[in-house]
Amino acid sequence: MKTMSSAKPTPAHSGPADSKAVQSGEVRSSAIMAAGTLVSRFLGFAKTWMLAAALGLGSTVNDTFINANNLPNLIFLLVAGGVFNAVLVPQIIKASKAPDQGADYISRLLTLAVLVLLTLTLAVTLLAPSVIELTTQGYSPEQKALAVSFAFWCLPQIFFYGLYALLTQVLNAHGAFGPAMWAPILNNIVAIAGLGMFIWTFGANAANPHTLDTWDSNQTFLVAGFSTIGVIAQTAILLVPVFRLRLGLRPRFGWRGVGLGQAAKLSVWTLATAAVGQLAFLYVMRIATIPGAERLRLEQAGDPAADTLPGNAVLEVASQLYLLPHSIIALSLATVLFNRMTRASQDGDHAALRNALSHGLRTMAVATVFGALALFALAGPLGMFFSGGIPQDGVMLAQTLTILALSTPFMSANFMMSRVFYANEDARTPFFIQLVLAVVNVIAAFTIQFLPFDQIIFAIATLYTGGNILSVIVSAIFLRRLLGHLDGPRIANSYIRMGYAALGSALAGAVALWLLGSYSRDGFAWSTPAAALVTIVVVGPVMLAAYLLLLKLFRVTELSDLLQPLLGRMRRRSAAEPAGDAPDGTAAARTRPERATVSVDTGLIPRISGEFDAASFRAGPDLREQDERSGLDGPEGGYLPSEDLPSTAEGGLAGDVPLPGRRTYQGPAGHNPHFPFGGRKKK
Repeated sequence: MKTMSSAKPTPAHSGPADSKAVQSGEVRSSAIMAAGTLVSRFLGFAKTWMLAAALGLGSTVNDTFINANNLPNLIFLLVAGGVFNAVLVPQIIKASKAPDQGADYISRLLTLAVLVLLTLTLAVTLLAPSVIELTTQGYSPEQKALAVSFAFWCLPQIFFYGLYALLTQVLNAHGAFGPAMWAPILNNIVAIAGLGMFIWTFGANAANPHTLDTWDSNQTFLVAGFSTIGVIAQTAILLVPVFRLRLGLRPRFGWRGVGLGQAAKLSVWTLATAAVGQLAFLYVMRIATIPGAERLRLEQAGDPAADTLPGNAVLEVASQLYLLPHSIIALSLATVLFNRMTRASQDGDHAALRNALSHGLRTMAVATVFGALALFALAGPLGMFFSGGIPQDGVMLAQTLTILALSTPFMSANFMMSRVFYANEDARTPFFIQLVLAVVNVIAAFTIQFLPFDQIIFAIATLYTGGNILSVIVSAIFLRRLLGHLDGPRIANSYIRMGYAALGSALAGAVALWLLGSYSRDGFAWSTPAAALVTIVVVGPVMLAAYLLLLKLFRVTELSDLLQPLLGRMRRRSAAEPAGDAPDGTAAARTRPERATVSVDTGLIPRISGEFDAASFRAGPDLREQDERSGLDGPEGGYLPSEDLPSTAEGGLAGDVPLPGRRTYQGPAGHNPHFPFGGRKKK
């Protein structure tokens, strides 16, 4: 057995030609990723629209299905998501740098993960009635029976979500980024096909209302069954590019020396953060099921008040719309700037770290502030478009969206601020922030359940908005201790000017909406979902043009800063750093190694949408990105450290304990002395 050594041979650097070839390949893969994300988002909203058309946005059946279909993702993130992101992902990335491309090590990890996932999925599926009992409140026996039926079809998704996350990282570690971006498209296509067959066979909800009394097993299969088949297809299609890597992956047992125990110890705060966030979210979602159960009782009693009672399906669709600016802009920008934050933290340069945070907050706000006002102004047409053709359902969706929309900049700002802690390799502080927010969410949700039934969903939306604002305040308190100050006056000045521009844009949109009759019950925008879409297509560009014009009038220079890093990401380069943010001559060799830092987006509070966000398993710095300041490539100069070097991050959790990863053995596959079972000796 080799002992760990602090000295390693200096890696050979590739020449200019190789560097250009890699960069060219990354440009192509980035374009594929961007296109895949755009198409996937479009089809995701198409699926949401189809579901509302098939089941009705404000129907008991839709509320029941949404709750059951969200459970696999939430349970996976609660039980295994943190382990996958914080423990297994870094292991796979590091193992891929070995001479055998990690074939032996990754085979063992995949074997272990598959066994754990199968056991978890089987246990949870068999306990579906108990799971439904724990995650719902007030369901009648009939509604509970339907929920259990949906759950039996949906809960097997847990296994495929986990396998998809692992296969994604295997591909990413070997430079294949495109397949994982396009795979969710197949998922959406399959789900849309099932909903299309449902509408073709049983009719749309607006013309033929679907209730518990008229529901049968064939309908369950077309809705829930195809939802699971879509997840299976999304995972299965990744096997093709994985096999093309020719890694020789196969079932391999014997996990002694894999290093997962040490990795788990170092990631304990990350795992706790994810668990606390998901537990709080599950409790809030339990409270959100109350209005749907009450609506069923009102419908059975013939009370017309049932039509004005929003359920968790309304909250789900509003959440997807509300998260759109964050998922498109904030995630992309945070990914680009994360490397810059990590470099500044590595050098102990708090001024540079503060500048990176300030730059990220101000640049991101150009999009998120406009997104907030645009969603607020267009809430009516958006509500009608996703209403399934029932105006009253569109009104409830619009009301929920207006509550959520204005907190969009706060959610994205908190996400950007949390990157500073992870760049500093501090997972303890995010846990305490998460704990504070979780306690607030649980206490507030407990209180909300006693409100009138027609106010519960709106109150939960208000809770999320307040949580977004509170998260920024709490994060700012902790960041002040780390950075001294947060460049507050500069950030506030930018936000105020952007706010004026967005407010002017919203007023322009309001005038356009008034001309199209959006503020009248009998107006054009409320006539049909198609008319609502036309309204959005017409008013949206008007608002955007007014916003861009006002940004120039108010001299908001962050607009150009927004485009620069996003284009840099499209080309797989480092984010372009503004002049003056960092002094020249910083290309000196480092005295400390880069650190392994993982994304823990699974712990984000409030996590509103239960939809599986595959991006949370891809978020993070470009693993192959060249560090221009150090002139190093690959695992020795990238953000992953040498395995035998201890973490040197200030505020680290484990002092001089080596980072998790494969042991120092780098010989032929199947001969690692740490894996005594099934290994063969050389002949």
